[in-house]
Amino acid sequence: MLEKQYFIPEPEEFIAESPLTPELKKIKKSRDEEICQVISGKSDKMLVIVGPCSAHESAPTLEYIARLGKLNEQVKDKLVIVPRIYTNKPRTKGVGYKGMFLQPDPSGAADIIRGVKSIRALHLAAINASGLTAADEMLYPENTAYVEDLLSYHAVGARSVEDQLHRQVASGVDAPVGLKNPMSGNTLALINSIFAAQSPQIFKYRNYQVRSDGNPYAHAILRGGVDGAGLDVPNFHYETVMQLEKMYRDSKLENPAIVIDCNHSNSGKQHRQQVRVAAEVMQNRNFDPAFKKIVKGFMIESFLVEGNQKEDEVFGKSITDPCLGWEDTERLLLSIAEQV
Repeated sequence: MLEKQYFIPEPEEFIAESPLTPELKKIKKSRDEEICQVISGKSDKMLVIVGPCSAHESAPTLEYIARLGKLNEQVKDKLVIVPRIYTNKPRTKGVGYKGMFLQPDPSGAADIIRGVKSIRALHLAAINASGLTAADEMLYPENTAYVEDLLSYHAVGARSVEDQLHRQVASGVDAPVGLKNPMSGNTLALINSIFAAQSPQIFKYRNYQVRSDGNPYAHAILRGGVDGAGLDVPNFHYETVMQLEKMYRDSKLENPAIVIDCNHSNSGKQHRQQVRVAAEVMQNRNFDPAFKKIVKGFMIESFLVEGNQKEDEVFGKSITDPCLGWEDTERLLLSIAEQV
């Protein structure tokens, strides 16, 4: 039995309470256009979605984003840096920490109203601190309305990508949406998800029947898969990427684009292996023009301090999946920029 605890106001109330200023709206519009140009192939820059597995605390997240803003000044002619500010991200097993949206204090009780206010404040502060609009994960599709005005990129995870509501909401988002391959690694299911997200849809969203026009900037994120024995199967290698490139061509989807997730099953969740994954992908981009044309960027898990921790004791260290530390991240992004 579900017990009602309290009413949560509509997104419009939270947006009115903490809106984007006209200046920040201009920044977001410019950033949206820049990311869309990369996805569509009109820009030769690479997209790098980088940041902590889960943004569990505002202070270290803001310090990290401020550093990204400074690094962006060095690489902005080659890279489009999009901070990962994943405010819905729980621990993988769904037990314990549930993400800032539901649990604004990692060690505290659930409080969604405070959570929404916290994540809006965090995203707004991050733009002011860095000039960079961010990415967040569309873990719960109905939560998207609370932050959609602040984001320049949405990601749909491997456990969600075959869900119809995720696909439908992705079709109506006015920003690029990256869809990860399912946990099985099934690339046909991924192509079907992109097709659904790029197509007009009619569906129920919150308390309304809604219609979408389709999202031409919906695209693939390859994160590797897990086989029947629970072993990681990478899919960032040349052969797999080119198989997906052919599937893209055969399906005639708009704006063929692949982002390589350097962590998860591509790295075996060995966070330092993200450097090796990125290096191989850059080598393949420089080897084959077709590979270079379709591989538009990377997703990298990174925070101030390397690794992870069970409790929130070390400032800037992940409490979910392990991440690269700042120094390795900075070296990696500078290296990628040199090779673009």
